Formats: sequence, structure tokens, C-alpha cells
Amino acid sequence: MTPKRNGDVDEISRLPTFAEATRLWFKIGCLSFGGPAGQIALLHREVVDERRWIGERRFLHALNFCTLLPGPEAQQLAIYLGWLLHGARGGAVAGLLFVIPGALVMLALSIAYALFGDVPVIAALFFGLKSAVLVMVVEALLRIGRRALKGREAWALAAAAFIALFFFAVPFPAVVLTAGLVGYLAPGHFSGASHGGAKDGPPALLDAVLEAEPGRVARLAVSARRGGVLAAILWVLPGAILLPAGGAFADIAWFFSKMAVVTFGGAYAVLAYAAQEAVNGYHWVSAQEMLAGLGLAETTPGPLILVLQFVGFLAGYRAPGSLTGLPGGIAAAALTLWVTFAPCFAFVLLGAPLVERMQNNRPLSGALAAITASVVGVIGNLAVWFALHTLFRSTAPVRAGILKFDAPVPDSIDPWALLLAALAAVALLRLRLGVLRTLGICAAASVGLRLLALA
Repeated sequence: MTPKRNGDVDEISRLPTFAEATRLWFKIGCLSFGGPAGQIALLHREVVDERRWIGERRFLHALNFCTLLPGPEAQQLAIYLGWLLHGARGGAVAGLLFVIPGALVMLALSIAYALFGDVPVIAALFFGLKSAVLVMVVEALLRIGRRALKGREAWALAAAAFIALFFFAVPFPAVVLTAGLVGYLAPGHFSGASHGGAKDGPPALLDAVLEAEPGRVARLAVSARRGGVLAAILWVLPGAILLPAGGAFADIAWFFSKMAVVTFGGAYAVLAYAAQEAVNGYHWVSAQEMLAGLGLAETTPGPLILVLQFVGFLAGYRAPGSLTGLPGGIAAAALTLWVTFAPCFAFVLLGAPLVERMQNNRPLSGALAAITASVVGVIGNLAVWFALHTLFRSTAPVRAGILKFDAPVPDSIDPWALLLAALAAVALLRLRLGVLRTLGICAAASVGLRLLALA
């Protein structure tokens, strides 16, 4: 197809090549620490701020849609952006590279955990990383809040979402749906705030391309539908093969397939249900092992929901039968990844073309923008939850009428965690050393402190 031209500039040629995009998706997959907040901030920094591949308005529109889906919203946002740039193959590569680096790290950590248990120096390494991740979540909250909260109504909605989640334990889907309804009924109060124009300067590359080639989204929609149907088939295939035979691997396929469609709100939202079933229902892991898995997931790149891979590995590692031990654990981890992430590609590729066509639908834009404002409150709740469990050794539940939250026990504050978090704040927020350097500094400092204590 001959590219459309805008003046003397070939707009299509200005888009990144598939190889350039692939290198960026791999970089993001290796650096996507900090949970969904940090990952979304990283995506925004790379594709909106630094490279100007995607415009601010389109990025937020895609984020709003992905927030509504079950599963890891940051990975689904990468799939959406990859599809916008290079069709279904671009979405597939972006989504896979977002997960694979972290999954490989999590597999290595799962094997080490199963074989070596709680080694003090390794525990110190993870402790330092966890303290740094807390600051990364706070930095992401500040970054996204500055961009999404442009009016009083958006600030009020973000605050209401935080209060509902933290103080009243309102379910995440209820908060998101309520915000969407508010934005739908009053779109003028939100769409302008969250979907405002880009910064001063030239338009983003994709915006220029779409202006020159209005039919591009419709053309990309064909491959998206095919890719979405293929992903759905691949998702149900393991269950169709394993369920009739029964056994541990059939249970793994069924349980984690079910997790894939109820994980609204990300890993933290589903953790209680997953822990109850994995610990008390299937007896795959203990409660302490479940918490250890979450700690590992928090300190590796990739979606936090990789904690499910850890559970699946231990389930296969301990499974009775011929496939057990390390082979069983590796096979179960791969199966868990398959049924957990395959539906993400189906959801995004089947829904993105419709959502993209509705860019200028004012009520829908208002609903999605209001959801983005509420997500700032959700990230704030995550930051506070993370701080409570990082800086304090214990918390106490507070129950007073409809109030329901955890408060820190003041004398349980961990001075070493506080020191490492302060070090991370100076490195990341003040000196702007970047993610990798900050993580390395905190990990090295934590190991050093542990070695001094052992000595």
C-alpha cells in the first residue's frame, strides 16, 4: 500500500520500524519493576515523553480501556500500544516481551526457593529491592497523578476512590464502575482533564500517521480480530486436553484459567482469593510461601501477577505422579503462564479496534477519563499498602462500624527498611539515577548491612 503523504513528509516512514519497537519492548520488559504503577509510568516515559510515538490523549484512552479488563493492565497496555504501531504481530511481541524476562527471573527464583529455602544473604537482597520498589511506586503515583488529575472533579474522584478502597474495603470493580458511571453522566467534567491535548511541540508520530491515513485503524482491526480469536483458542486448549484426564495439572489449568477472568484490580485484588484457594483448597503452598511468592513478584520485572507462576511452580514441584520435582515445577510454571496470559491478548486484540473507533465518543471518553482519575486513587491505595508492609513489621486491623482498614503498629517500624527507602528516594527522586541504578544501590546496601550483622 502506498503511504499517504502530508506535504513533503512521508508520515508512514516516520513510525518506528518493527525492529526498533521490538528492542524497546524488550527493554521495557527487563526494566518493568515497581508493579503496575511503575510499569505504566515506564511505558509513558518511553513511548510518550521520550520518543513521541504515541500521543498523550491516545495513551490515556488505551490505559482507561485496559484498566477495565481482568488481568495485568500494564501488560495489556503494552499489547494495545504494540497493536497501534504494527498490528497484531506488534501487539503479540509487545505483550510477550513484557512478560518473558520477568517470567524467566521468577522461574529461577522459584527453583532457588524450592532448593535452597530462605538463605540470609538472598533474603537481604530481596529486602533491599523491596524497599526501593516502594519509592518507585510513589514516583509513579506522582507522575501519573500530575498528568491525569487536571481538574477539581478528577482530584475529588481520585480521593474518593482512595478512601473507598483503603478505609472501607470497597471492592475494586465497584470503585471503577462507579467512576465510569460518573464520567459517563458528566463527560464535560472529565474528558477535557484526562484527554487533553499533547504538550506543545509537534504531534506524536502515530497521530500524524492517522491523520494522513484515516483508514489505518480499520485495516489493523482485521489482524486484531484474527489474533484475538487465535489467543482465545490457545487459552482454552490446555484445559480441553488436561481436564478430562484429571489430576494435579488439570487442577492447575482450571484454577489459573479461572484466575485470568476474575483478576480485576491486578495481583493485590486477587491475592486474598488466590491465597485461600491455593493454601486451604488445593494445599499447594503454605500461607508463608504465598507471601514469599508475592515478595519475589514485587522484586522482579513484569506483572505482579507472576506470583501465580510461583504458586504453579510449587504445585507442580510437589505434584504426585511421574512428573514431579523440577521437571514438574517447570512444566506447571509454563502451564500457569499460558492460561494466565493468553486471555490478555484475546481481550485486548478483540476490544481495541472498537475502543479506538470510539475516541471521539464524548460520554465514553468521559467515562474512561473518570476511570483514569479513580485509578490514581487505586495506585495511592497500593502505595500506602506497600508502605505499611515494607516499613512496619506488623499492622493492626481497625474495625469501627463500616470502617475497615489496617493501621501500622508504631513500635514495629523497621529502621533498616526506612533507611533503604530513604536511600532509594534520594537516588531516584533527587539524583535521578534511574531504575536499575537505584535497585542496584539498595540491593547492595541491604546485603552489606546483612553481612555486617552476620559478622
